[in-house]
Amino acid sequence: MNNKREEDNKLFLNNAGIRFRLHTDNNGKLHVDIYDVNPREDHESIHINVDKNGKGTIVEKTPNEKRTETDIKCYLTTACMMHYLDNFDDNCYELRVLRWFRDNYVSKEDIETYYKVAPIIVEGIEEDKKDIIYNYIYDNVVDYCVKAIEEGDYERAYTRYKSSIVSFEETFARNVLNHKLVKMLKR
Repeated sequence: MNNKREEDNKLFLNNAGIRFRLHTDNNGKLHVDIYDVNPREDHESIHINVDKNGKGTIVEKTPNEKRTETDIKCYLTTACMMHYLDNFDDNCYELRVLRWFRDNYVSKEDIETYYKVAPIIVEGIEEDKKDIIYNYIYDNVVDYCVKAIEEGDYERAYTRYKSSIVSFEETFARNVLNHKLVKMLKR
């Protein structure tokens, strides 16, 4: 095993006894693993798996090996879907513009961060007043960024995109993750 692979497979322990591992497999797929105890023992875990295109799953496992698997969701796509309702097209103008912007302007690190946190944000939004929130996201992030991109003001679009991630992560993702970790600790 090479040094990089050994380094990737190290477990990190936090003050609450939760173990974390972040690694990339031979296919370039990113894996974030969270364990309640040593993974060699009977354990609960959450595994976030993301490929190079940002597609992936969240897999939760309990000690008796029950698995639940959830496709990773994008809150910007979901906002568009909610806005268009029955007429939604995953290749709509707004998403094409945002994907172009992502591929040509947003850093690889920001894209990786988005795909890690977006599904958790979606999960948090789903527990709240989702129609109102997705309308807000469409109007104040999707539509705002698309207009800025059309005007060539990429910095303004990037600033809004980046601040939305930080804000939504704090508002929605933190509660979801806290709830899951507390649940793991109680078992």
